[in-house]
Amino acid sequence: MMTMEAVGKDRLVIGGKSLSSRLFLGTGRFPSPAVMQQALDACGAEVVTFAVRRVNLDGVEDDAVLQHLEDRPLTYLPNTSGATNAAEAVRIARLARAAGLGDWIKVEISADPRTLLPDPIETLRATELLANEGFTVLPYTSDDPILCRHLEDAGAAAVMPGGSPIGTGLGILNAYNLGLIVESARVPVIVDAGLGSAADAAQAGELGASGILVNTPVAKARDPIAMARAMTLAFEAGRLSRAAGRIPKRPYASASSAAEGVPDALPAGLGGEMRLAHPGAGAGNERGIGIGDGVKGG
Repeated sequence: MMTMEAVGKDRLVIGGKSLSSRLFLGTGRFPSPAVMQQALDACGAEVVTFAVRRVNLDGVEDDAVLQHLEDRPLTYLPNTSGATNAAEAVRIARLARAAGLGDWIKVEISADPRTLLPDPIETLRATELLANEGFTVLPYTSDDPILCRHLEDAGAAAVMPGGSPIGTGLGILNAYNLGLIVESARVPVIVDAGLGSAADAAQAGELGASGILVNTPVAKARDPIAMARAMTLAFEAGRLSRAAGRIPKRPYASASSAAEGVPDALPAGLGGEMRLAHPGAGAGNERGIGIGDGVKGG
């Protein structure tokens, strides 16, 4: 069992890169670049993600978002949001690498604009193609344990199952499946999409996830900076709780104080008579009332 100190010091390794922070931060939807930067400071994220289709690939240094990040030691995780099939995702990934954004890529393929749920077949196909081209592939996927296993076999450096659909804030809808994914995974599991608050981040940590990716719950919070910090602390608390080992759930109450040694009768002075004045009576009309006796009004 990991100690508290070990939980705080162990690092996340993906594709040979060692990270001290286990929170990945999306860069969209923030009220301003300044707030995004402060949120980065608050959560300590070392990996940031953004949609390639929203980046100026002809001048990355002048891009509205990336120009505010170039002085930070960050790992870029461009994503293929907007792709509807494997071919489009591969083309987007190649463009991102050619523009100098690195070889990490988040495969994100959706064929349903209403739910934005990932297309399992096209996601698997793109993962295999890009892994064979030397990309560090982190596919966004559904919470299907079998599909996650196939993505690993296809060369994924990590799998990123969603807690619930993107941007819904519904939290983790299927904790059982996520637990199964973590149990059998040979690569890091990053819970991506649908988290809404620090409580969801803590649950992801308790389920054994290696990290979380958040954007909307931070960027659209009333106080994005405070929420960024809360997400980091909550996930760390969840991981520590898992390492500490929770008590088993029981159907009935279990007293925290043992019954052994408790006397059958109350000590003298507590189980004896109490002297109470009868309502409306003078001091001379007191009567003794034992515990359990009824008290009648005058």
